[in-house]
Amino acid sequence: MNSAMSFSATYDQARTKFKGAVAAAGGALEALAHPERGREGEALSTDVAWFGPRDAERVLVMIAGTHGVEGFCGSGAQIDWLARGEAARLPAGVAVLMIHGVNPYGFSWLRRVTQENVDLNRNWVDFAAPLPANRGYDDLSEAICPAEWSEDSRAASARVLGAYLGSHGPADLQHALSGGQYNHPAGVFYGGIEPTWSRRTQTAIFENYLGAAAKVAIIDYHTGLGPWGYGEQIVTEAPGCEGYLRAKAWWGGAIASPADGTSTSAPITGDGLAAAPRLLPRAQVTAMALEVGTLPLEEVFGAVRADAWLHAHGDLASPQGAAIKAQIRAAFYGDADDWKGMVAGQSLLAVRQAIAGLTG
Repeated sequence: MNSAMSFSATYDQARTKFKGAVAAAGGALEALAHPERGREGEALSTDVAWFGPRDAERVLVMIAGTHGVEGFCGSGAQIDWLARGEAARLPAGVAVLMIHGVNPYGFSWLRRVTQENVDLNRNWVDFAAPLPANRGYDDLSEAICPAEWSEDSRAASARVLGAYLGSHGPADLQHALSGGQYNHPAGVFYGGIEPTWSRRTQTAIFENYLGAAAKVAIIDYHTGLGPWGYGEQIVTEAPGCEGYLRAKAWWGGAIASPADGTSTSAPITGDGLAAAPRLLPRAQVTAMALEVGTLPLEEVFGAVRADAWLHAHGDLASPQGAAIKAQIRAAFYGDADDWKGMVAGQSLLAVRQAIAGLTG
């Protein structure tokens, strides 16, 4: 089969393909309506599909679209898995839960963030407690997200960021930029001031569908870090922890963790995988983010900054707005057959390994 056919050009097309694939595979489908409209005026929803016995104690969860525009990857992986007939071959007692477009606003509008300009993977914090500090971001905030987006402003920002790199080193700079921040609502990697619609929706999905589960595996699909088409398998737990050891046993020695510096991702605050065990206190949770590379990191980060500027200060209908939207789409979606094939193949293997782990 041609895996590229499972991928889509827009959120609306992805949603239509997903619903059709779920129906063809005999799954149960639920649509959770989002309060906003999409970029083309279309209805938005998080769509949930279930395969297998409703009371299954062993469940694999596949999440697409945590970071909106990255949903092209996860959606394609989910649809490809269904098109291959894998749902009909599930072992007895095993179920699969698919969450398609958990951040449908970002998926449609080609943004990593939610409608609140919140990075969903920085939003899973306790907002009743003091929020995490990121002094590095505070110091660099004007350089990261300048009020003007021009060659001169970007050159000035580059000088500031370069000076910080020289004095603090690459690890501190990466953490300052992407570790998460809670003081700059129009900035990047912003964690918000309360749980977002997407966080509340994912919480409700877990509560409604996974109450009977004793063993849960999670694959959360991401893009934007690493070499073209390579799927880094990221576990948020530190080496030696039970979840990390299970993940390594299931998915192999290529497992990476921000906790020991083996991952391309910096350690982050408020991510959904780290929150999952708290949402599922009765279950043994083994979670992994499949992070598929696209463009060089500086291009990806430039696209994120440009998109933040566009929605805070720019004109979406302008030629500059269209160019920035094309830029961020390319940064997080490798819209080429080789990339799509690499995603589908690596995802298929990871899913089969997770199911084997659940039944082992």
